[in-house]
Amino acid sequence: MQISKPGLAAGVWTALTVWTGLAPLPVLAQSQEAPLSAIEWLSDVVRGDGAALPEASDEGANDVAISATATQVTTMTLGQLKLDAVGLLPRATTGLPADFWARSSVQDLVPILRNLRGDLPPPLSQFLTTLLLAELPAPVDSTDDAEMFLARVDKFLELGALDQAQALLARAGPARPEVFGRWFDVSLLTGQEDQACVTMQQTPSIAPTYPARILCLARNGDWAAAALTLNTGKALGVITDKEDALLARFLDPDLFEGEPFLPVPDRITPLYFRMHEAIGEPLSLGGLPHAFAYRGLSETNGWKARLSAAERLVRTGAIAPGTLFSLYSERSPAASGGVWDRARAIQEFEAALASSDPARIAATLAPAMRAMRSAGLDHAFAQSYGPKLIDAGLTGDAASSAARAAFMSKDYEVAANSPLANVAPALWSAVAKGQLGEQSSEDALEAAIIAGFSAAKPPAAFAEPLGERRLGEVALQAIALLADGPRTDPADVERGLAALSILGLDDIARQTALHMLLTRPRA
Repeated sequence: MQISKPGLAAGVWTALTVWTGLAPLPVLAQSQEAPLSAIEWLSDVVRGDGAALPEASDEGANDVAISATATQVTTMTLGQLKLDAVGLLPRATTGLPADFWARSSVQDLVPILRNLRGDLPPPLSQFLTTLLLAELPAPVDSTDDAEMFLARVDKFLELGALDQAQALLARAGPARPEVFGRWFDVSLLTGQEDQACVTMQQTPSIAPTYPARILCLARNGDWAAAALTLNTGKALGVITDKEDALLARFLDPDLFEGEPFLPVPDRITPLYFRMHEAIGEPLSLGGLPHAFAYRGLSETNGWKARLSAAERLVRTGAIAPGTLFSLYSERSPAASGGVWDRARAIQEFEAALASSDPARIAATLAPAMRAMRSAGLDHAFAQSYGPKLIDAGLTGDAASSAARAAFMSKDYEVAANSPLANVAPALWSAVAKGQLGEQSSEDALEAAIIAGFSAAKPPAAFAEPLGERRLGEVALQAIALLADGPRTDPADVERGLAALSILGLDDIARQTALHMLLTRPRA
């Protein structure tokens, strides 16, 4: 069964250039008991019961603001649009059929989505990003609980893809507490908390917790009201001793000058992370979830910290590779080893590429590719530089290296029709062109790839959902099957590629197969 949508594969591939990032687990049958909890590190910024906090008051204060209660304004509404249908990429961009999610169940989709892992092969990661951003009718059993929408946002948060998450949350609007809480945290990590505080004040359906209210009052310059709110929270017993210690230093750090740093919180949230920054006691990004790495991109950090954060986020697909390569070229490496060696290798390669001298390019290409591969960034290198190497006039070993980068890039079809095809295995070009024909295989992975593209009917496991047009469910299951890249079981490679091809997603299937061939351990 084929999706009857002309240009589906091409449309989806075009959409992949908008954003990148995401990932899965090789389990075809997901349990209905799968946990649906939100990201564990989210801050407590909104009271779940929606009840307003008691107003702070002090009979002896005449000229001091005594209430931190939000200003009463007209409530924002979401209309009749279900949140599960909210997206940013229209069907004209993605090429996805209108019923892509519509015939599937939220109870089937959400567990698969939540179990998708974070180191998915980049072609599938990019495709998944498109699915998460797509504007499509909601699943058949979608409710006002918006489980599918929140699962999509939480997947972005899990991978540190804050720009994508923030765009979805902004499109949905902040009126619902569970949406606003996530938007507030994203705003904290992207340095845009002032707007989040304004929204909190102007949206009466949002009942902020004391720490969130105190942060916003302080950001607005109302330090007296913030201090009064802290005292009220302490009197009511809703602020713990540890919170009190942090909030007191946040409001008046000069009082604690010279005292030892506060202990690292047991549970680090974006709210506490930013407060620790504000009091001059920043927390290490090491070991924190990917979303916190976004703070490492800030220009207030050192170059090495920014490079490390960018490398981490490029690996998850949270940011575009161009961001990292721009950072590599920002200044001269101050030392050697690790990230410094990668920056130096890229700078030397870019200088050679700019010279258009084949000899210089050849001398710097292999070291640059080795440096990127050792850091798990070979696909990022290929996406940025592969197309430029197709016509670089390289020969010998340099041409072979260029072929690897070019076939892993978005211009893989161009590479298959260029002189680089002459120094690449025949299977690479056959996959790139989608013309496997009588192509022979040398191992189980190659045999599985050929069989997957040659399948005349859906794998048995997908026959029923395809017959019922549960297209989105099949796509997510196919992604999950292929999650291990070149380490995927050959039987799953065949089933996953066959499912993508039958769905009409040939470009994605081909890029995934090429990535497996190009990144498997070399003999």
